[in-house]
Amino acid sequence: MYVCSCFGITEEQVREHADAGACTPRQIASASKAGTDCGSCVRSIQGILGRGQCPRRAAMERGETALTGSAPSSGAELAELKPEPAETPAAARVAA
Repeated sequence: MYVCSCFGITEEQVREHADAGACTPRQIASASKAGTDCGSCVRSIQGILGRGQCPRRAAMERGETALTGSAPSSGAELAELKPEPAETPAAARVAA
């Protein structure tokens, strides 16, 4: 069944991203774009994710990389986990 009709993301795809470590709707959105257009699917995504233990968060608390479950070997791996800052509309207008 489709969860996000804007991008054609199915419930199965959301579960696959969750199994890969995405624990929040925002992380699902980063992985698949689901929830980034009209937003009507965010509650469905929250329902699929539930309120259980987040393996990604638990791994990070242990000092492991969230995606691989192993300790980071360099600062470059840690940089990969940090999201890029979003450009604000005001900044976009100034840059244009």
